[in-house]
Amino acid sequence: MKNKRKKLNFYSTNPDFIAEDFEEINEKIIEPKQQNLEVWIDKHRAGKTAVIIKNFIGSKEELKNLAKKLKTHCGVGGSVKNNEIIIQGNVREKIMDLLEKDGYKFKRVGG
Repeated sequence: MKNKRKKLNFYSTNPDFIAEDFEEINEKIIEPKQQNLEVWIDKHRAGKTAVIIKNFIGSKEELKNLAKKLKTHCGVGGSVKNNEIIIQGNVREKIMDLLEKDGYKFKRVGG
């Protein structure tokens, strides 16, 4: 069975609106210093500690690349779900150091 992408239907009251314009807005590249990331710590994931990075603006590919970079830097596992990066373990300080080096704006939230 082939994987078919569902097409999103939307309507605009603007008679000059073109659907391609909408896609370009979503794929616009935002500089790291313009990002407002939130770095959360979650101590309830199956009894394990995890660090969650929220509010990333960018494409799925950029999000996955950032997640891979963070996992490699910290030497741990993790995943990307619901536009959030989940990193295993209590490595929030290492993550914040790397985000700071890369020029990301972030906020430490919780714990």
